[in-house]
Amino acid sequence: MDMNSTNDDEPILRGVLDPWKAAVDAHEPKEVARLFTEDAIFQGLHPYSVGRPGIAEYYASQPLGMKAAYRILETRRYADDLVLGYLDTEFTFTDRPPVDVKLAVLVKRLADGWYIAHYQVSRLDG
Repeated sequence: MDMNSTNDDEPILRGVLDPWKAAVDAHEPKEVARLFTEDAIFQGLHPYSVGRPGIAEYYASQPLGMKAAYRILETRRYADDLVLGYLDTEFTFTDRPPVDVKLAVLVKRLADGWYIAHYQVSRLDG
């Protein structure tokens, strides 16, 4: 296996995840949703939704001051236009302890750039 293939996909993921982090940190739900495909499957820590309106609603419900930090653990390129990222993600808050989760994102290349097509959070308590 070519070990460099993982590193080649990190800039693609960061190109979507850095603006996601910036929009989450700035509490801009519509900007967050804009980074997803129109039909994205979104699973945060609440019931799942499909599409940008549900994603914007989810982030609008998050507390002001919430910030996101992520570290890419694994990447896989399943097709020229599909990259999977598996991440350690920490959400911090102004008034309560941080929440550490695993996050899997599938980013898809469309005509005008890369977008998140699937977002799945897992909270591993233990």
